[in-house]
Amino acid sequence: MPTTVMAAPLAAVKSRRIESIDLLRGAIMIIMALDHVRDYFHAYSYIYDPTDLQHTTAPIFLTRWITHFCAPVFMLLAGVSACLYGLKNGRKALSFFLFTRGLWLVIVELFIVTLEWTFNPHYPAFILQVIWAFGISMMILSLLIHLPRPILLLLGIVLIAGHNAFDTVLVNGNNAPAFIWSVLHQPNFAGFHFGPFNPIVGYPVLPWIGIITLGYCLGSLYAPDADPAVRKRTLRNLGIGAILFFIILRWTNAYGDASHWSAQKNFLFTLFSFVNTTKYPPSLLYALMTLGPALLFLAYAERPLNKLTSKITVFGRVPMFFYLLHIPLIHGIAILAAMLSNHSAADMVNLTTWVTANAQLRGYGFSLWVVYLVWIVVTLLLYPLCLRFSEYKRAHQAEKKWLSYF
Repeated sequence: MPTTVMAAPLAAVKSRRIESIDLLRGAIMIIMALDHVRDYFHAYSYIYDPTDLQHTTAPIFLTRWITHFCAPVFMLLAGVSACLYGLKNGRKALSFFLFTRGLWLVIVELFIVTLEWTFNPHYPAFILQVIWAFGISMMILSLLIHLPRPILLLLGIVLIAGHNAFDTVLVNGNNAPAFIWSVLHQPNFAGFHFGPFNPIVGYPVLPWIGIITLGYCLGSLYAPDADPAVRKRTLRNLGIGAILFFIILRWTNAYGDASHWSAQKNFLFTLFSFVNTTKYPPSLLYALMTLGPALLFLAYAERPLNKLTSKITVFGRVPMFFYLLHIPLIHGIAILAAMLSNHSAADMVNLTTWVTANAQLRGYGFSLWVVYLVWIVVTLLLYPLCLRFSEYKRAHQAEKKWLSYF
């Protein structure tokens, strides 16, 4: 009888712990979809950058800014999940899984996700974005996990905090050194041209490797023998520390982001300038600004799910499945929207670069309320599909190992 009494609370704690991770990941996936709907539907996006303080409005700025949390938080959670996989299956199995899944993600980015963004089977450009960064980071992490944990933690911090020291190092041109430096640190949205291959590098990988490595180190807080109270206190202190460090370092304009904040036309826009940090690549301040609140969320999210949060966790259990479905769904609806607004369907098909950079779509787009309406519709349409796949994955993952790659 005592054994049964003890086992139930331990199982419940473990369930809540995993659910808190899935809950955060699910919320991040839903917010990410908002950003992609904005790209395909918002008229403003075809004219100005939504974070351009000279032209933007508060709703437009915040619609873009909230999505800044997506990539770094998801990368951090990928590291946490990798640690949990290793605790269950061993370091050797984890190393193999990380390398093969990372390689798979690079292939997916090149040949599936790029096609979904453009609907252009001729591949005029390979858009190296977040899935590419995840893939490369996982492949590197597959090697790094063999290092002692203190060295691994130090390396993660150095990559996140130190890469901004190279902000002034620019390697331009259409050559191998420029491409390598772009992959590591300097984005190139204009793209390179190497014969028939035209890669566009949006996500240099150095800081992303640091974030996934930091997540891997944090994963030990979720070990089966970890004290929940210690985990909560550690996550809370790290979250508060990251936020305070962000505020202090950002206030000085001394280091951590090449784009400095400045006083604007009013207090609200000055605040926007303060939080308008650099995503490409993610600066130290960008990482602190986004990961600090995420750590606080994890610290206080270990509680039973309610009707709403249980539905959000569905997306968090099958993030890759959701990602691969939401892009063509949004793009497909955008084709209908283009036709309804007196544009040719061809304007939204066979894109040669990012959708908002296509000249044939000038004058296209809708108000922000339409963006939110489409976002809600997309989320509701994908929920039952994600629920079915989540249930299938849970029932068959033991015998169908390929499900781990989704």
